[in-house]
Amino acid sequence: MKKTMNANLHHRSARCARVSRASKNQRGIVLLEALVALLIFSVGVLGLIGLQATSVKQASAAEYRSTAVLQANDLVSRMWVSDRTDLILQAQFVTDGDGYKAWKDAWASALPGTSVTGNKPTVSIASQPKGSTATLGTNLVTITIYWQAPGDDQRKYVMVAQLDQPQK
Repeated sequence: MKKTMNANLHHRSARCARVSRASKNQRGIVLLEALVALLIFSVGVLGLIGLQATSVKQASAAEYRSTAVLQANDLVSRMWVSDRTDLILQAQFVTDGDGYKAWKDAWASALPGTSVTGNKPTVSIASQPKGSTATLGTNLVTITIYWQAPGDDQRKYVMVAQLDQPQK
């Protein structure tokens, strides 16, 4: 009986030795798993930060585009309520006219980079004949607004409007 007891104890100690050797080989695996999880989490956080930065940049770009649209609509509205004959529109609203200057002064600081040379808004007015069936001639107005946000390329918005000439 003693012999079987010794054999049994030897068997248990051999099994414990195998388990303890296996646990020695497994040491540090939890730390490694934690480091890998931290790496994955860090990459995810960096991705979210990049996404947020892009979102802010796109929101600013949308704001600038909206402001350019408002500027162009304001100028067309000023033209619409003025005398829309060819000569008056040309004199008032093409680059150096009083109407153009008043409009430009009203919107002077609305967009970034408009004071840079070459970023000045341009207005061109082309008279269209009335044709054989029309009673009114028209003026084709093209407004180009430029801006440049800090750290960005130059952008522009072009609006083309058709203004009927007043009846004579």
